[in-house]
Amino acid sequence: MRVLLSWLRDFVDVPGAAEEIAATLSVRGFAVEGIEPWGGNGDAVLDFEITANRPDCMSVVGMAREVATAYGLQVRRPAARSGAPSAAAAAGDLRLASLRPVERDGLDVIIENADLCPRYVGALADVAVGPSPAWMQQRLQAAGVRPISNIVDVTNYVMIELGQPMHAFDLARIGGAQIRVRAAREGERLKTLDGQMRTLTPGMLVIADASQPVAIGGVMGGADSEVGEATATIVLEAACFNPQSVRRTSRALGLKTEASMRFERGGDPRLPVTAMERACALIEAIGAGKPRGTLIDRYPARIDPVTLRLRRHRIAGLLGAAVPDADVRRILESLGFALREAPDGWDVTVPTRRVDCRREVDLIEEVARHYGFDRLPATFPELTQPAAPLDPRITRARRLRTLLTAHGFFEAVTFGFIGEAAAGTFAPPDEIVPIENPLSENFAVLRPSVLPGLLDALAHNRRREQRDVRLFEVGNRFSRTRGESPVLACAWTGAATPEHWSGGAREVDFFDMKGVAEQVCRALGADALRIETHREAWLVAGRAAMLVSGGARLGVLGQLAPAVADAHGLPPHDPVYVAELDLDAVERVARPGEAPIEPLPRYPSVTRDIALLVNEALPAETLRRTIREAGPATLVRVREFDRYQGKGVPEGKVSLALRLTFRSPERTLTDAEVQSAMDAIVAAVKRAHDAVQR
Repeated sequence: MRVLLSWLRDFVDVPGAAEEIAATLSVRGFAVEGIEPWGGNGDAVLDFEITANRPDCMSVVGMAREVATAYGLQVRRPAARSGAPSAAAAAGDLRLASLRPVERDGLDVIIENADLCPRYVGALADVAVGPSPAWMQQRLQAAGVRPISNIVDVTNYVMIELGQPMHAFDLARIGGAQIRVRAAREGERLKTLDGQMRTLTPGMLVIADASQPVAIGGVMGGADSEVGEATATIVLEAACFNPQSVRRTSRALGLKTEASMRFERGGDPRLPVTAMERACALIEAIGAGKPRGTLIDRYPARIDPVTLRLRRHRIAGLLGAAVPDADVRRILESLGFALREAPDGWDVTVPTRRVDCRREVDLIEEVARHYGFDRLPATFPELTQPAAPLDPRITRARRLRTLLTAHGFFEAVTFGFIGEAAAGTFAPPDEIVPIENPLSENFAVLRPSVLPGLLDALAHNRRREQRDVRLFEVGNRFSRTRGESPVLACAWTGAATPEHWSGGAREVDFFDMKGVAEQVCRALGADALRIETHREAWLVAGRAAMLVSGGARLGVLGQLAPAVADAHGLPPHDPVYVAELDLDAVERVARPGEAPIEPLPRYPSVTRDIALLVNEALPAETLRRTIREAGPATLVRVREFDRYQGKGVPEGKVSLALRLTFRSPERTLTDAEVQSAMDAIVAAVKRAHDAVQR
C-alpha cells in the first residue's frame, strides 16, 4: 500500500518526517518496504506491506487511524463538499452518513443474490468527461495508479483514500436503465476493460443490465459500458461483495485487480454510502459534473457490528502484565472500537471494517500493538500443569536428522505436490492421488514417493558444480489405498570417501546405501534386519533390494535407473543410490523401550576364517543366516572379507571367505569348543546350500 505523506496529513496532523512515521508503524506490525521522495517539496511516498487480514489498512484513512493511535492524535474526515487536497472538517473518524430515502430517479437496482452482494449503492450524475486536476493526478500516480479521466480518477481516488472500490458506467449503455446484481448464466461472455473477452461460468457474480452482464462484480468492469468522452450521464457503483466469490472468480479468470485485492480480503458493508457521498462531492468540487437525485441504497439484510467481551485478567494473562484501563480505552477507541463498561472489563463493539477481530484475543493483540511490546516484562507464563510430552514423531525425526547429518547427509525440504509424469515413475496410475485444482502441471498430484523431489534437489546441486552430494528428507508420501504415510528418503551420488593423497576417492556403491539404511533402522530400534532381492522399474536390476524385518517390508534401496536419473536432469553415467524407508513400518517392528546396554567383554575372542564354494546366485545374507542358526550362542559376528571367481573355481560358482568371531561373556573358550562349532557350521552349509569347504 503506497501512501503519500501529504495525503495522510489530510486526515491526521502527524508530526515528523516519513522515516520517523515508518519506524513508528513498523513496531506496530506494518513492514515498510521503502520510502520514496515525491514532488520535491519534502513530500514522500511510504510503501507499506499490508497483511491479508487487514483490508481496512489498504487505504489512506486506514493508515491514518494507525498513525493517529500511535501518536495520540485525532482523525478527521474530508469536507463534505470540497475536493481540495488540504480540506478538512470536524474531528472524528469517518462515519456512516445518514441513509437517504430510496428513489428510482431514472435507474432501478435489483439484487438477485444477497449472499454474493449484501449491499449495493448507486447514484446518477450528469458529467462532462475530461482530464482530472493536476493535484488528483499526482496523488494517483504516487499511489501507483495511472490517471485516465476525471470520472475514472475520482473512483480510483476514493478507492485509495477510503478503501472502497468503485466503478462508473455510461448510463446510455445500460440496457433498460436497470442494474441487476446476479450470478452469471451458462455461456455468458463479457469483454472487460483490458480488452479481453471473458467466458463466465455459473456462480460468478456479475453486474448486469436488463439483458446482459456489464461488469464482473468486484473484479473489473465491461468495455461496452465504459465511460468515454461522449458520456453525458454516469451510474456510480459502490458495493460490498462476498470475499470468497470474488476470490474464486478472480482466480478462475486469472484476473487480479486493485478492486479484487480489496474485496477478496473482506469489505465493510457500512462504507459504500460514505464512499458514494465522497465521490459525488469530488465530482462536483472538481467541476466534472453534478449528482442527480438521491442515492440508491439496496441493503437486503443489515449486517450489525460484533460485540466482544474484553476481560482485564485475560489481558494480563496473555501479555504477562496488566495494561492500565486508560490505555486500553484510548487505544481501542482511537482505532474505532466502541467500549462499554462491564463487571470484569468492557463490552467492545467491533467496527464492521475490522474483519480480523472476531475473538477476545484479537482485541488484546490490538492493545498490545499500540501499548508497545517493548513495555511488557520478560517473564515466563505461570505453569498450572505439566507440559504435554512431545509427539513421538517429532522425537523420531530429530533422531533421524542427527544420525544422517553425522553420516554426511544434508536435509532437503521439497514440495508435496509434483508432476504427474514424475509420480508415474514411482507408482501405478491407480495409486496416484490427483489435486482437484492444481497450481500448474508441475504440481498436479500428491507425491507417491519423496524421491522425485529429492532427485530434483540432487540435480540442482549437481548443476552448481557439486560433485559429491548426499541428501535426505523426512516427509510424507500419499497413496489411494494406503493414505498418508511418513517416510525417510535418501539420495547419494559421487564419492563415498573423501579424496586423500594416499589414494583416490572411492565412488559410492550399493553397500554404502545399505549400511546407512541399516543404521537408521537400528537407531529406531529395529533388529533382525534382512536384505532380500527386489525389482523396481526405477532401480537397476541386480542392484536393488528390499529391507525386511520379521516378515515386514521396511523399505527399498538400490541404484537409480539411468533413464530415471536422466529424466530428473542427473548425468546418467554417474551412479545415484537411493533409499526410501517406511517409518511407521520400522516403528511397528522396533523393540520396545531403550536399547539394552552391554558391558565391554572381559574375555578374549577367537576368530576362524573359512572359505566356501557356493552357487553364485546364493545371497550372502542367506548364507550368513544359515551360519548363525547353526552356530552356538558364542558366535558373535559373521563377516565376509573376500569374494573370488576365476581360475580354479567352477563355472557358476563363487568362493566366499568369511571370518567368524566367537566369544563367551563368562570364560575363555577352548580350541575344542570353537572347532566343534566350526564343524557344525560346515555341515549345516553343506546340507542347506551344497557348499564345499576349500
